Amino acid sequence: MNTLATLPQDPTDENHAIEIAEDLTNVISLHDFISNFGSDLLAAVERDNPPVYNDTPNALRGRVLDGLIRKPFPAQADAVQALSALLFDENERAAVLNAEMGTGKTMMSISLAAIAKAEGMKHCMVISPPHLVYKWRREIQETIPGARVWVLNGPDSLLKLLKIREALRIEPGNVPEFFIIGRVRMRLGYHWRHAYSIRKRRRLALEDQTDGDSPRIAISTGHPSCSHCGEWVRDPDGELLTEPALLSETRQMVCKACDSPLWTLMKPKSKVTDYSGVVKKALCQLPTIGPKTAERLIALFGAKMLEDMLADNIYEFINIMDEQGDLFFSDRQATRLERAMAVTEFGFGQGGYQPTEFIKRYLPNGFIDLLIVDEGHEYKNEGSAQGQAMGVLAAKAKKTLLLTGTLMGGYASDLFFLLWRIMPNRMIELGYRCSERGSMSSASMSFMREHGVLKDTYKVTTGGNHRTSKGKRAAVSTTKAPGFGPLGIAQCILPFTVFLKLKDIGQKVLPPYEERYVEIAMDAHQREHYDSLSHNLSKELRESLARGDNSLMGVVLNTLLAWPDTCFRPENVVHPRSGSTLAFTPSLYEESDVMPKEAWLKDYCIEQQKLDRRVLVYTSYTGKRDTCARLKQLLVNAGLKVAVMRSTVATGKREEWVADQVDKGVEVLICNPELVKTGLDLLEFPSIVFMQTGYNVYTLMQAARRSWRIGQKLDVEVLFLGYEKSAQSQCLALMSEKIAVSQSTSGDIPESGLDAVNQRTDSIEMALARNLV
Repeated sequence: MNTLATLPQDPTDENHAIEIAEDLTNVISLHDFISNFGSDLLAAVERDNPPVYNDTPNALRGRVLDGLIRKPFPAQADAVQALSALLFDENERAAVLNAEMGTGKTMMSISLAAIAKAEGMKHCMVISPPHLVYKWRREIQETIPGARVWVLNGPDSLLKLLKIREALRIEPGNVPEFFIIGRVRMRLGYHWRHAYSIRKRRRLALEDQTDGDSPRIAISTGHPSCSHCGEWVRDPDGELLTEPALLSETRQMVCKACDSPLWTLMKPKSKVTDYSGVVKKALCQLPTIGPKTAERLIALFGAKMLEDMLADNIYEFINIMDEQGDLFFSDRQATRLERAMAVTEFGFGQGGYQPTEFIKRYLPNGFIDLLIVDEGHEYKNEGSAQGQAMGVLAAKAKKTLLLTGTLMGGYASDLFFLLWRIMPNRMIELGYRCSERGSMSSASMSFMREHGVLKDTYKVTTGGNHRTSKGKRAAVSTTKAPGFGPLGIAQCILPFTVFLKLKDIGQKVLPPYEERYVEIAMDAHQREHYDSLSHNLSKELRESLARGDNSLMGVVLNTLLAWPDTCFRPENVVHPRSGSTLAFTPSLYEESDVMPKEAWLKDYCIEQQKLDRRVLVYTSYTGKRDTCARLKQLLVNAGLKVAVMRSTVATGKREEWVADQVDKGVEVLICNPELVKTGLDLLEFPSIVFMQTGYNVYTLMQAARRSWRIGQKLDVEVLFLGYEKSAQSQCLALMSEKIAVSQSTSGDIPESGLDAVNQRTDSIEMALARNLV
């Protein structure tokens, strides 16, 4: 939908003004309208569009759920029954589980996989965030009895895929099989080189090219040829390629005679000469094993035997015995090793190959019965490699289930490519097709115009005088704005989506949850410098935007958002193009000084310590404007045990890292919300404080619910801190508006219809810029 401007009526038309006043007295909010007439509307909708699932569970599927080791809650079981009815009874290709964070999406999808096995679909593939791969494996093994789980997330993924293909040829199994792959590993490429033979070509040529009577001599030249059939490799014009010309080709070539590949895999590193050194390096990655212990292990058992254990049977390694029959590792060492090796894989010499490429080329169509895509909103971008890789696997799968807690981030374009990848046939039925050149840009724009909000801006400028008239020039720019229309919800979301809220599961399962915004006043000195900085930068931004230059917007907004929290160091704002200084502010606080927001955080953490509650502190500034070290020192000086999680902690080891910190008695954990926003259960931290929020709706909504999940026994409190009368408070207000739009596609109805199609802002950054200028 496009935004429209209403022309003002003639102010002298009193009758029209009276009619408008009478009409306005009859206007009620959408919320009140639903409350008054919702039951009648619902009855009409159900009559015209009968639901796929009407709360009457399928008895056979109910028995499958009852046979699980861990059984879903009633609300979870209803969601699984509804998804089963959509995928198996209605034979839909894809479904979406849009469940709030903490409702147990992993548990519900595993339960659906168990029902799929009863329907004859035993192969299930899971695309997971990299740090949740082993959590998926653990939950599958704890839920489905006898399930076989393959983790395709290590350097030995190709070896495992080859084993899977061989097992299919020999004896197809009858147990449910799961293949878990991390989304980063899924899109990684592979190393290859040209593979060919050199074939001699002999021909006669004149010794002197300028003399036709010159004697002829035999010339022999080597040219690349196919190693299988011996056919020459030729260029598009049919000429023989030389070896340097072939090596300069960046594409993989195929023999035109026998279709054999003219390339092969290669190892990116040189051949290993010290094999025991490789095994020793792998052993030293494990806790309690240092260089001396590793050397002793290699001396006792040999590098080859240890390699086989590490790559295939970790429990045999943990329970290894010495020559006297005594266990090599103590109970304490064995416990730590088992916990670490559950999330560690070793690959010794296996070649790298993109798993999705292997599945597409070498596994049979329909091999994947059910594809589960965790954190599905991460695959919404048009040109992302992981989005395209997910689309490849979805095309190979019979059924696809998309899991997300935030299906939409505010814009209609967030949904188009996501839906296109999991249900292309439905999108084609709705009239969206790629162009003749394979581009989806026109279809995406059409989807935005029909279901989203596009803002057309007309700019008319008066030019100089021409011979007969004055010249005018009009420029039109189109930008997208947050919002998603009701027709799009009815066509593209409701028919394929199951919604579940934490409140649907029941308060007996989850404790109370509260969010609060805490506005903090600046010091007088801090306020004076902030107002001066804001005035100067706003003036520069206003002049830049008037010239049609948006390059200053990001610089100005990031500075005004960050400066109140980072004014303990000098701030020099530089123009991104010219390099000239726009503003400079010296440091206002020494290392020992405490800023107002920091003082509030310290008091809050001490209060929570007395209540025996751990605190999770989110700070967005962990790079150039790092605040983690300062916050840690402040809280440590207050007598608190503090840990900081950095991005250097590998994604697959963050869950284990947090568990280790809790075991050590940590009371406050500081990190960037991006590091823990998906999948991690941080039940030990019922108090969460956002020092800053940033712009990303997905990150904010996901990170806020890290501890309000099934299994939490304590009340959960989430606090958002912001300095009053600053860009921080404006940003939080705008984030709340964008979240309201996001919730309209998650089963929630905002207070007014205009909230569902928010036409006031096109982005948080632009809205902040407008507030400034």
